Amino acid sequence: MLTKKQRELLLYIRDHLSRTGVSPSFDEMKDALALKSKSGIHRLITALEERGFIRRLAHRARAVEILRLPEDLGPVPQAQEFNALKQQNNRLLNENIEAANQSSEDTVQLPLYGKIAAGTPIEALNDPDNYVDVPLNLLNGGDHYALTVEGDSMIEAGILDGDTVLIKRCDTIENGQIGVAFVDNAEATLKHVRRQSGKIELEPANAAYETKTYESDRVQVQGKLVGLLRTYH
Repeated sequence: MLTKKQRELLLYIRDHLSRTGVSPSFDEMKDALALKSKSGIHRLITALEERGFIRRLAHRARAVEILRLPEDLGPVPQAQEFNALKQQNNRLLNENIEAANQSSEDTVQLPLYGKIAAGTPIEALNDPDNYVDVPLNLLNGGDHYALTVEGDSMIEAGILDGDTVLIKRCDTIENGQIGVAFVDNAEATLKHVRRQSGKIELEPANAAYETKTYESDRVQVQGKLVGLLRTYH
């Protein structure tokens, strides 16, 4: 059972996440609830976390994840689940970069298919001519291949122009995961993949780019992102 203020704060966080994709600051929460100090917000946040309604994500500013809502409000909105998955993707990418930078004698060669646009879809490359050495600790079973990223539409997910992404072959991924999408049997792109109402949305991680929506039969998933290699010059 939530108090009036706890419920009010939980709903405000939910609405802010749905609108912006990030949780509100303590100052924004204080103003929204008309409280005089942030100490009151701290107490409400702690109470909501102890009751299992929210979770604060470690080492991230303004990072609050809604785990559940009061029964009369139904399930957590899909947008909140999607944003949580994107945060998880970003965390995993950082872990992959750190692991790849560690020395390892155990490597495997993966076919490097060429460049994939992280900004605008380009023609898919089918015949690999090159290979890249990849630490085994970045792979976990299955068939994999590598692609070189071209463009900046995934920079907010930690994927930069010139990075080498490691892709595990599969034809389905969870909503919000980053994957290779093959559009109209002609173009491939690396994006957050989201299914909604019989359509597929390919969402960039850069506010300068727009999400593109396609009928589901126009898009084939060809793999999901599992790792990333970066070379510093």
